[in-house]
Amino acid sequence: MKKMLNVIAVSFLIGSVFSSCASVEKAEPKKVDAPVTVSFPSQDGLPVTADMYMPYGNDAPLILLCHRANWSRGEYLEIAPKLNLLGFNAVAIDQRSGKTKNNVDNATKLAAESAGKGTTYLDAVQDIQSAIDFASKLSEKKIILWGSSYSSSLGFTLVKSNSDKIAAYLAFSPGEYFADLGKAADWIATEAKDVKVPVFVTSRPSEKKDAQPIFDAIAQSDKTYFVPETDSKHGSQALYEATEGNAASWKAVEAFLARFSK
Repeated sequence: MKKMLNVIAVSFLIGSVFSSCASVEKAEPKKVDAPVTVSFPSQDGLPVTADMYMPYGNDAPLILLCHRANWSRGEYLEIAPKLNLLGFNAVAIDQRSGKTKNNVDNATKLAAESAGKGTTYLDAVQDIQSAIDFASKLSEKKIILWGSSYSSSLGFTLVKSNSDKIAAYLAFSPGEYFADLGKAADWIATEAKDVKVPVFVTSRPSEKKDAQPIFDAIAQSDKTYFVPETDSKHGSQALYEATEGNAASWKAVEAFLARFSK
């Protein structure tokens, strides 16, 4: 059973995880069998729930994983351990805009509803920002941000304003999802122009019309757009073992991440 910790206990947890790995060679692939669940405050004080997959010390690179609409941190139960085996620590968060995935309820969403707070896509920006701040304290390196669907779009706005903390960005199925929330039809593409870190974008072939304009808007040249030959799945689900063509998607992800795994 997962152990639920509040933010006061997080520092003790991190110290315990790191010290337990002190005798392990950094290059030795390791993964956690089950994540440890923690919480930390969002910018408005709402508790953000996160799963920590931390088999390595704080000298290892760390990937911050953000989920898609109507889902939860459970989106990464299968993916995060594989990232561990590639040499990365990982933290998967619940944004307040979401619900349930893989039998994992979105605890941040439940807390927001209980507190009478908004749960739109844009309300979740502060949760991702707080997660960036939190995750940045867990690694000596700049972190890698990873978004899925709506969070992959919001990530472009956050990467732009957190260049001191983020080394790279992976966006799974980004699109202009915010017109109904008062944003311009090209808001994300406009934000993407100012992103300076290496970027990996991927989408289903049928989603290319949504993702391509955002990818094209990225002004810097260190960028990759991978479109699988199969129809695949939306967001990070493209990497699930049950998804057709997942091996090709994983190969593209691994190639992008290889430079950050040392």
